[in-house]
Amino acid sequence: MFDYIKGKIIEINPAYVIVETNNIGYHINISLSTFSQIQNQKDIILYLHQIIREDAHFLYGFYTKQEREIFKNLISVSGVGANTARMILSSYPYQEIQRAIINEDINFLQSIKGIGIKTAQRIVVELRDRLTKESATTEIFKVVNNTLKNEALLALNSLGFSKSMAEKVISKILSTEPEITIEELIKKALKYL
Repeated sequence: MFDYIKGKIIEINPAYVIVETNNIGYHINISLSTFSQIQNQKDIILYLHQIIREDAHFLYGFYTKQEREIFKNLISVSGVGANTARMILSSYPYQEIQRAIINEDINFLQSIKGIGIKTAQRIVVELRDRLTKESATTEIFKVVNNTLKNEALLALNSLGFSKSMAEKVISKILSTEPEITIEELIKKALKYL
């Protein structure tokens, strides 16, 4: 099972990206959300989910681990396949999808192309409790990340870097490495600034 891929974008469009790593090009299906995050980049890291069928192997790539987790949760629902889950994640950011499921917002889910009332109800029934627990855990990490973010911003501002630029870099690092130490965060941020 693949966890992530790091490489150079060879071809990109809203439905898939071809990433070259070690002279091999990987065809990776992506959501519009991931597409919007990576479209101006040359080198990327995508978090992967692999689906193996009798007749084919498919890779699905995500800009964040959180989006990948929502995808995995969605495809665990009876009647929701990988393409439907990708359509859901292409319609709205994963945070809104998670919020709608936790808040039992059937109408919101039904507004997504290809999702009928029965599928929307099934998604809510099967995922509500699981996502509520995951959301509570995520909130703890957010508090820790806000403290790290603020401390790193203060340090980088005192070194003369602009707040907006430093904030973008710090946010990007924290999205991929939420458990990083303050020292590592500042060192990595300095490499990008």
